[in-house]
Amino acid sequence: MQHTHISARQSLFDLKLREFWQYRDLVWLFTRRSFKVSYMQTILGPLWLFINPLLTSITYVVLFGSIAKLSTDGVPQLLFYLSGHALWAFFAGCVTSNASTFTDNASLFGKVYFPRLVMPVSSVLSRLIQFGIQMLMVLALLIWYAGKGMVAPLWQRWFLLPLLLLQLGILGMGVGIIISSLTTKYRDLRILVDFGVSLWMYATPVVYPLSTVSDALRRLLRWNPVTPVMELYRRLLLGVGQVDGVSLSCSILVSLAVAFAGVLIFNRIERTFMDTV
Repeated sequence: MQHTHISARQSLFDLKLREFWQYRDLVWLFTRRSFKVSYMQTILGPLWLFINPLLTSITYVVLFGSIAKLSTDGVPQLLFYLSGHALWAFFAGCVTSNASTFTDNASLFGKVYFPRLVMPVSSVLSRLIQFGIQMLMVLALLIWYAGKGMVAPLWQRWFLLPLLLLQLGILGMGVGIIISSLTTKYRDLRILVDFGVSLWMYATPVVYPLSTVSDALRRLLRWNPVTPVMELYRRLLLGVGQVDGVSLSCSILVSLAVAFAGVLIFNRIERTFMDTV
């Protein structure tokens, strides 16, 4: 017979990873729930996974391509914006969905015990599924334009794409659960999340390539941990993008540090958050 020992005193560094692994079936259950809830009681349902990025990308083509006349490094505009939007939507979704982990699940946390880290991880996996579905549309366009010789993907290096998604996933989860931990006491921080993520997008080369900005601004943008990931993603997918090994290494270290700090804070706050939520 298996016994679970619940103690009031826990070490700050006791992340209970073994216990988390025991609840892996629950992770998948919450992942499915998170994915389904997003499109319940909608007319078009999961079709919004294609419609939303397509409409957004067309808007970018009009605003940034036709009106602002921003360069896309020779990549067809729709493919450039659609691919960039897919990756950014994955990262932004990881941040925003995890930013309200405690407040959105307070009633569930107060009734049933399970490793609280299950919720953030399932949110990231749900966003990963959405990204995979959206990439079907990107891949269709990519094959079309590659066949015409308008883009030159680095097909042989696509094995790096899962690593990029893993990095963005843990970075987004880390940022999100730090915000979630703080909003248990400071609710107004939750209001600023969407605004902050929007600003972050414009500090990331999503609607413009890094090659089009000045050298001074380029050096500043490289401090953004998402920038080198986006550029490497474009390099692999579209054959364009400025890849800097130093910036990418720093981005990986920042992502790991943020995720580790987020899990530690999350582990600490989960013990007392019911008294403040």
